[in-house]
Amino acid sequence: MNRVKIKIILKDKVLLDIEFDIMESLALVGQSGSGKSLTLKALLGMLPEGMSCDTVFEGDFDIKQKQNIAFVPQNPFTALSPMTKIKDQFFVPSLRQKELFGKVGLDEKLLERFAPELSGGQLQRVVIAMALEKDPKLLLLDEPTTALDPTSRDMIIELLRDLREQLGFGMLFVTHDIASAKSLCEDICIIKDGRVVENGKMSDIFDAPKQQYTKTLIEANFANRKFRQ
Repeated sequence: MNRVKIKIILKDKVLLDIEFDIMESLALVGQSGSGKSLTLKALLGMLPEGMSCDTVFEGDFDIKQKQNIAFVPQNPFTALSPMTKIKDQFFVPSLRQKELFGKVGLDEKLLERFAPELSGGQLQRVVIAMALEKDPKLLLLDEPTTALDPTSRDMIIELLRDLREQLGFGMLFVTHDIASAKSLCEDICIIKDGRVVENGKMSDIFDAPKQQYTKTLIEANFANRKFRQ
């Protein structure tokens, strides 16, 4: 078990004060402004100037040294250079690149392409492959399906689930999409205004949410998802 404690303060005002456990796969869920992005920035050491942060991580992951931690950003279109071939954006040799492409289901010929030549789903697979370069123990995911169409979104969720089972890394999936979180993660932590509202097993929270905020998130999310499809 890995326990995360984060407290972020700006000018004596506590913006975020949360604690959660990452067993195998945890979804951190909340509306815009709930503190999801602040949590990721704190873990990645990317908080804006002026914010003080106290982060405690108990377990196998070395947050302070960024060892064995990998990050998949929200938008693959902005995560890659459009002017550089995909192969030249990796930090590992060609043979390892091809191996990683195989893991994420991409043809190695795409390594010779430029980012604008690939679809959104392909680009997301590329950034996932890049995140796997250093065999992470923990994968941080920032809304990785937001920019994708429903078919690509479901394929990426299935890919991440398969990769976690094969490679055994822990996963923190930050999202507002509870439906995707339910498909991918075993546990869930609901946050609002920088505080934990409810957490526990995904199935338990879905079957019997204790807080009205959680109920509203679940109902609204599934209604919108059905409408979009």
